[in-house]
Amino acid sequence: MSLFERRQVLGMLAVLPLAACGFTPAYAPGGAGAALRGQVRAADPRDSLGFGFVGALEERLGRPTNPRFDLSYDISTSERGSARVAGVGETRISVIGTVTYELRDRASGATVSSGSVRNFTNYSTTSTQLASLRAREDAERRLMRILADEVATRLIAAQAG
Repeated sequence: MSLFERRQVLGMLAVLPLAACGFTPAYAPGGAGAALRGQVRAADPRDSLGFGFVGALEERLGRPTNPRFDLSYDISTSERGSARVAGVGETRISVIGTVTYELRDRASGATVSSGSVRNFTNYSTTSTQLASLRAREDAERRLMRILADEVATRLIAAQAG
């Protein structure tokens, strides 16, 4: 048996325990991910962080066409120095973000899911203000993508459960 054939057999055997426990892939037809696709309308963004968050969420869940759910959210961020060089100052900054969210059914107004996610990313400062500003903006964009992915994952898990 070739290496490729062995890997195929092992891959099929690895899936059997999941099938036995009722596991369904989230994005399979009829899965929780597919059920949310195009069904979640996030509240209008109020700032650049909100635009980044909603854009990343729509990439994951699809743009709402005829939404069944409304998502309200609140984003907060803070910064903390994470590396310091004597005589220079902070050379690495951590951006910490939290998103508190609530998913409501549009028809009944009932809360379907709610929670809070928190994560962080970093950027390096340089001797020029413009480069440091761009690095900070990039870190914030990456953080909003990370947080949107976490919220989407939790929404899908709540639908599946």
